[in-house]
Amino acid sequence: MNAAHDYIIIGSGSAGSTIAYRLGEVPDHKVLVLEFGGTDMGPFIQMPAALSYPMNMKQYDWGYKAEAEDSLDGRALVCPRGKVIGGSSSINGMIYVRGNVGDYDHWQETGATGWSYADVLPYFRRMETSHGGEAPWRGTDGPLHITRGPRDNPLHDAFVNASVEAGYHATDDYNGHRQEGMGPADMTVYKGRRWSAANAYLRPAIARGNVELRTAVMVDQLLFKGKKCIGVRYQKGGKIVEVFAKKAVILSAGAIGSPAILQRSGIGPKEVLKQAGVKVRADRQGVGRNLQDHLEVYFQIACKQPITLYKHLNVFAKAWIGFKWLFFKKGLGASNQFESLGFIRSDKNISYPDIQYHFLPVAIRYDGKAPAEGHGFQLHVGPMRSKSRGHVHIKDTHPATAPEIKFNYLSHKDDMPEFRKALRLTREILSQASFDPYRGHEIQPGDDKVSDEALDAFIREHAESAYHPCGTCKMGDAADPMAVVSPDTKVIGFDNLFCADSSIFPRITNGNLNAPSIMTGEKASDHILGKAPLPKANDVPFIHPNWQKAQR
Repeated sequence: MNAAHDYIIIGSGSAGSTIAYRLGEVPDHKVLVLEFGGTDMGPFIQMPAALSYPMNMKQYDWGYKAEAEDSLDGRALVCPRGKVIGGSSSINGMIYVRGNVGDYDHWQETGATGWSYADVLPYFRRMETSHGGEAPWRGTDGPLHITRGPRDNPLHDAFVNASVEAGYHATDDYNGHRQEGMGPADMTVYKGRRWSAANAYLRPAIARGNVELRTAVMVDQLLFKGKKCIGVRYQKGGKIVEVFAKKAVILSAGAIGSPAILQRSGIGPKEVLKQAGVKVRADRQGVGRNLQDHLEVYFQIACKQPITLYKHLNVFAKAWIGFKWLFFKKGLGASNQFESLGFIRSDKNISYPDIQYHFLPVAIRYDGKAPAEGHGFQLHVGPMRSKSRGHVHIKDTHPATAPEIKFNYLSHKDDMPEFRKALRLTREILSQASFDPYRGHEIQPGDDKVSDEALDAFIREHAESAYHPCGTCKMGDAADPMAVVSPDTKVIGFDNLFCADSSIFPRITNGNLNAPSIMTGEKASDHILGKAPLPKANDVPFIHPNWQKAQR
């Protein structure tokens, strides 16, 4: 075996690009990154306000579609995943949320030793350059620039002020000391451009000269010598190519791709592998299971004043926005428009927030379609920690065949009551005096949708994925039969094989998953290099002092 590379990384997304950057900091390392997608240089990706386009374009999206769900009236939701340099960080909404202390402490408690909040906070700091965040909680010299929008539409202040009137709290930095509350949103935008993992990590890594990127590569399976992973087999241009690694292969193909590649390599539930015609190398029941996501609805309100972004949705306004962005990287095109966010607890005896809000000063869908009513604003709202679990299972041995993706949305008995409660708490916020100058009728759910039955029907008909799949290669103790990856990010039972991306999350985190995925790449890189982890942080984040007795 002639190994031309020290490390091979499968996937150039949030974690993969990060790992390539860190492994490539050692000048002697030769790192190969394999990616099926192509260039990310188009304006649809680089212009933040154009975010609804790339996730709906075959050029940039794998085009996965989940299985139909009985709980959603038979609807089959799309599952966009980035098929482009930078992976899903190049097609996402650019919303930056670290997660909550409770998320990572739960990881630690359930077997992911060394991944508590105190353990991961130093890696969040290492990766960030925060513009406007709360010191000393935020990083100031990392590759990933985090900025905030201007928030110059009065509806942003109305949203935060109304939540305070409802008894909640304003927070200056939900990624700092206090997540609970409403306030300005962080976004992965820098100097008017999407600051994806490709821009932040991969391009600087390649510029050093010891990191190579190969595109148009369809990874088939991993190559082994006994229990040792020695390389990768992929298809390109109708040819089968094998590449070998001296030190390690790192799987960073995401929550859909990583379990599928493991299964095609013979690692997974034996019944799934046999059904797909794959020879079983290791019966690992957790591979592809534990699939989680955030489900949300758009709470849309007509606006009595013509101040929303609706006035910018005509073709002439869009052309002007595009012109200003193309030549100056300024104006509305330089923001994702999600400039205010919030987190609340849905009830007493819940220790940290379990509902997230994205506020948007226009009533519009992710696919860019606006409602016929005209001016409006909306809250994206949904529970954070559904107990429902799904799976990703390959159907055959062909890498181009999309796997079966089944989320089992709303299948747990607690899901619908939690969702219903989120809608009622949202109405309470929207009814406050700060919204009086702006609040018209409810576009959806609709002022007449008040009963449990009516709200449940609305949720079943209109709930959408927030596009946060994770958990399909769960990290945990090696003795856990459902764990796939040990806390050092090694695939259990194999040598020289690591997995690091959102697939290893034991449980989904609060908020959007790009930041935790990049952090996972940062921390995994130290494990892969055999370095001691960064020293634990001593910072004590906010936990509501009366959480056992009060909802707010």
